[in-house]
Amino acid sequence: MPYRRLPNTDSSRLKALHSALYMGKEHPPFKLAFSQKNYQRVQNIIPAFENAITFYRQTYSTQVKKNPEYTKALKMGRLYISHFIQVMNMGILRGDLKSNMRKYYGLESQGNRIPPLNTEADIIKWGKKMIDGEHERITKGGTPISNPTIAVVKVRYEKLKEVSQFQKSLKKKTSIAHEKIAELRPEADRIITDIWDEVEDSYKDLPDDLRREKAKKYGVVYVFRKNEINNLNSPVFLVQEIKNG
Repeated sequence: MPYRRLPNTDSSRLKALHSALYMGKEHPPFKLAFSQKNYQRVQNIIPAFENAITFYRQTYSTQVKKNPEYTKALKMGRLYISHFIQVMNMGILRGDLKSNMRKYYGLESQGNRIPPLNTEADIIKWGKKMIDGEHERITKGGTPISNPTIAVVKVRYEKLKEVSQFQKSLKKKTSIAHEKIAELRPEADRIITDIWDEVEDSYKDLPDDLRREKAKKYGVVYVFRKNEINNLNSPVFLVQEIKNG
């Protein structure tokens, strides 16, 4: 005996809801196999469910498309900040710059270690330190570091912040859309279950095959178990089907 299987994806949920909606439009209330109350529930949830899914797909797609731009901004930000510090270290090593100037940038006075630039937070943190430190040092009469200049570093720094902020905004929108879908799923499942129960009850006095055939038109899904599929393909069953046909 095949069993009824409820939808387990958003696409299959929408398909089931649309099947019920179609039958509700095609049949007058007295011929419809489920109640007008549930027909109204279907009409109400479909637009909300579809809008939530559409919005989620749009925001997620935009987020994916923009990710290469974010990755590039992250890479360039790290590269220019690292190069700026390396140029400073080489200047100190040559004696062109004093080692105590590192204090302006929040770096140790001794050594030439590059601070960690592994994450976005690291790059933003040290980018700001480099920009603020260079500005303060030049204000006090220091010679600007060049190749790259702090102005070029700042362009990359600001670009990273801009792209990062936009990406975070997209992630937030995607998360909100996903939560909205998750919020609607239980109600969609309840509506589908209630409709399918009413449809099956309407045809309960019919032979099993005919009952399932009519219920399928309302979107009800039936699945044969593995052993039942094997029985359907057995020679005995096929001969019986030919005789009955």
